[in-house]
Amino acid sequence: MSVTNVAIVQQPPALLDLEESVRRATAHITAAGAAGADLVVFPETWLTCYPAWVFGLAGWRDATARHWHARLLEQSPVLDPGGDDALAPLRAAAREHAVTVVLGLNERAAPTSGTLYNTLLTIGPDGSTLNTHRKLTPTHTERIVWAAGDGAGLRAVDTPAGRIGSLICWEHFHPLARHALHAQHEEIHVAAWPDIPESHLLAARSYALEGRCFVVSAGLILSTDDVPADLLAAYRTGVGPDAPEHGLLFDGGSSVAGPDGTWVVEPVRDEARIITATLDTTRRYEETLDLDVAGHYGRPDIFTLTVDRTRRDSGVHLD
Repeated sequence: MSVTNVAIVQQPPALLDLEESVRRATAHITAAGAAGADLVVFPETWLTCYPAWVFGLAGWRDATARHWHARLLEQSPVLDPGGDDALAPLRAAAREHAVTVVLGLNERAAPTSGTLYNTLLTIGPDGSTLNTHRKLTPTHTERIVWAAGDGAGLRAVDTPAGRIGSLICWEHFHPLARHALHAQHEEIHVAAWPDIPESHLLAARSYALEGRCFVVSAGLILSTDDVPADLLAAYRTGVGPDAPEHGLLFDGGSSVAGPDGTWVVEPVRDEARIITATLDTTRRYEETLDLDVAGHYGRPDIFTLTVDRTRRDSGVHLD
């Protein structure tokens, strides 16, 4: 039996406040690690906010959208491969408690860049970066705020918590992205979401059943009280016409699905807390007797998938 203790951080983020976001993340990692977690998971762009306003402020040269985009750029970290970056405190917490962390964040491409990526950062128990996955295709008006990612982060990585891969939100509806990770034999898959309606629950359970792996889904919990007063009107507009004037804008829904597609932890809603589960990864290998889509159930003589994992840059400078 191989056991992994998982902690999902379903706690409010600090919108547009990088310093406070890092402080909160560090505290949550510390608390989860002290309680025995091997893997700590945060939702999509938990640091430094899911920019919901783009759904309501999509007009050309919208002054309000431009204002908040500049603020988001200012409060989004640049990731230093060496680890000497704004995330140093939470890296230190991961190292102190020997936990693996998967963190959703807005990643700024460079200190003076105007480009952001929707990123999942996997930090190892030594505090180092194990993987940086940038969302391949932002959805609908998300493309106003995030650039398209590349295949460099389509990786499953070995950690003491298990072999871990990750995708963001509607990437779970992309058959080739799913198979790119299935073919790397994940034991635990991290699914990061902003909201988790029924369609996202179906996607998570389907991924678990298809990949014969555990799927750890992390969803945002955010109330109107958590949104800065000057941002609230724009944020509520982006969440949609049914957004309440007071109360929860995102209600969580974090969960864990097992490798047979059934719930290990059913969706938890309306609660700000750290959700825990103990996973026996042996279950994955029991389920592969019937189905292993990247193994005995595959047909490589008929179907092949090629993934370009080059990290792309918009300029190549030859000096």
